[in-house]
Amino acid sequence: MARVVVDVMPKPEILDPQGKAVLGALPRLGFTGVTEVRQGKRFELEVEGEITDAVLAEVEKMAETLLSNPVIEDYAVRVLTAEEQA
Repeated sequence: MARVVVDVMPKPEILDPQGKAVLGALPRLGFTGVTEVRQGKRFELEVEGEITDAVLAEVEKMAETLLSNPVIEDYAVRVLTAEEQA
């Protein structure tokens, strides 16, 4: 079995109120030096068999139709390495 990760983030031009809230809370908690926070989602999909171009194409389709809202979000699909899966 292999794992594929889909990272979903708001597009840069979209306001991110959750990120702004985190950014405002960090100094109150004693953390400094952070100038911007964007909050997104991460999906880990465990798939049967080997990762092929067809499997990645299917995951891309999942990301576009269910896991993200392509109007306001961007997504990236990547395969986890063996070290990342450990």
